[in-house]
Amino acid sequence: MPSAYSQADFLQEPVRLNHGELSLERALQLPRLAIEEVEPQVEQGRFAAKAIAGDRVTVSALIFADGHDKLAGEVLWRDMGASDWHREPLVDVGLERWQAEITPQRVGEVEFLIEAWWDIYASYCYELSKKFGAGVNINLELQEGQALLREAADRAEGDLAISLQALCDELLELQSLDERVALLLAPETAALVRRAEGHPHRTRSATYLLDVERPLARFASWYELFPRSETDDPERHGTLRDVIKRLPAIQAMGFDVLYFPPIHPIGTTHRKGRNNSLSPGPDDPGSPYAIGSPDGGHEAIHPQLGTREDFVALVEAAREHDLEIALDFAIQCSPDHPWLEQHPGWFSWRPDGTIRHAENPPKKYEDIVNVDFYARDAVPDLWLALRDVVRGWVELGVYQFRVDNPHTKPLPFWEWLIADIRKTHPQVMFLAEAFTRPAMMARLGKVGFTQSYTYFTWRNTKAELESYLTQLNEAPWRDCYRPNFFVNTPDINPYFLHHSGRAGFLIRAALATMGSGLWGMYSGFEICESLPVPGKEEYLDSEKYEIRVRDYQAPGNIVAEIAQLNRIRRQNPALQTHLGFQAYTCWNDNILYFGKRTADRENFILVAVSLDPHNAQEAHFELPLWELGLDDHATTHGEDLMTGHTWHWHGKTQWMRIEPWHQPFGIWRIRVAS
Repeated sequence: MPSAYSQADFLQEPVRLNHGELSLERALQLPRLAIEEVEPQVEQGRFAAKAIAGDRVTVSALIFADGHDKLAGEVLWRDMGASDWHREPLVDVGLERWQAEITPQRVGEVEFLIEAWWDIYASYCYELSKKFGAGVNINLELQEGQALLREAADRAEGDLAISLQALCDELLELQSLDERVALLLAPETAALVRRAEGHPHRTRSATYLLDVERPLARFASWYELFPRSETDDPERHGTLRDVIKRLPAIQAMGFDVLYFPPIHPIGTTHRKGRNNSLSPGPDDPGSPYAIGSPDGGHEAIHPQLGTREDFVALVEAAREHDLEIALDFAIQCSPDHPWLEQHPGWFSWRPDGTIRHAENPPKKYEDIVNVDFYARDAVPDLWLALRDVVRGWVELGVYQFRVDNPHTKPLPFWEWLIADIRKTHPQVMFLAEAFTRPAMMARLGKVGFTQSYTYFTWRNTKAELESYLTQLNEAPWRDCYRPNFFVNTPDINPYFLHHSGRAGFLIRAALATMGSGLWGMYSGFEICESLPVPGKEEYLDSEKYEIRVRDYQAPGNIVAEIAQLNRIRRQNPALQTHLGFQAYTCWNDNILYFGKRTADRENFILVAVSLDPHNAQEAHFELPLWELGLDDHATTHGEDLMTGHTWHWHGKTQWMRIEPWHQPFGIWRIRVAS
């Protein structure tokens, strides 16, 4: 190939030509190297892959070319808007897969690409060492090496040019064949030549994006409560100031995020009574999801909860207790919402002039009406108004939003809204309450949602849990989706908890806290509330429709266990992500047994959870000694992270017995015995 082409730079672009239409001129412009299967990437770079500030990101690609010449490459990356690229050399890890690690430090978007080229000097060194070792005459090879050094010196400038010229001079002065070969093959020589590399056939991949967020996007414990229930008298409406009194107890349990259902004024038209009754009593508070009254809409606070000054005081008090406040962003309205009078064109109306109420058959929401995102009068004013609602709460110190049913709103709206908010407030995060189809759940992550509710709530058997946790660790889910394992919600009282007693609550708490870096619980879980509407996954006497007074220290509570589970998570980096899950062999289908570990294996956690809340379960199981580089007869050190008890394991196969009336799970740290 002519030298003009061998020195050119090429950007890999898809060639969409019919057979026979590729001209010679176009062929000469195509890259000679191939860069394929770049990771991480989501839909060929259409969306940003998720990352965390301060965490290492492994970037890799398949890189190959014709022939046997050696290749080299780098990852180029920079914060969006920066002018200069950071560079990290790629390492060949086998089977044409190359990788490097980068560590974004700032929250925001990062762009990266792969650059690769023929490594002429590495190819030369490989051939020289083979021929010299075989005793072949290498006079011509020595001349070629001298020419390569001279060409590198001619390309270089400053101190690098001086150093390379010194190597050229030294090579000429050496008389011994062994000395000349040693100089040419020296790592220091290769390093200098690499710095002056001409990058023949240099090829660049497309550019890909990372969405870099705060560590709280990966690792956090969420606690949900209704502020109106923070009272000791069901006849007295709780306030935001009352919530401040609960902060020490919530912090003591180890939570990071305190989340409220909507705190806005509640409408009276078609207000729901207790247990979703259509006949409310005069003192029934109504569902907080029926947002809006003459007191205001999504930007307002329910008058009985307090004032904006009270809310700001709560946000500040929460931060003093290492808690962030998260609000529910529910895009629905009571028929009394001011928008219906101010902007009737934002809603859907029936032919008879009545408004269309919300439905999710067979459920009906007579107290709620939905906006119409694509109504003629709604674009763009409705979109901007909703954006401004979020902005307003951000300005009051709210940096996390749980979004109600985002899968029933347009995807373009979310992609625009989240990008617009994070452009000026990159610390803001959004949790999708998306109990829906897998493709939609993943797509919401792609368009910008930080986290999502999951199918964990309905995964109960060993096979279901192993399969689901494994799936979340694989592409595309690992790059676009962060699961938040909520054990219950005001809407979901899982069947598993109805009759499983205290042990059942501990089982689900252990699975959630150990299975994901993100988990959440709705208040009442810590005192094992589970009374259902018969035959339904709903709470009887649901707090959605009444004020609930609770004794959080009631007999049988699991407050201490929750606090210890959260403490274990904080103390062990391996547990601060859903990634790294690995199921191990345990010969009992009622026991889920898995491990998580840091990359260096310094923090290696084993978890065994009995899925039977009523009976003792026993099993032989395998310690993953091979992951620690040990043989099957090695001795390891074990520590029970719930009790602090320590011991030594001898060999790979061990035995366990789990008694649900004592503790239905085990969490152990394993180390190489000293």
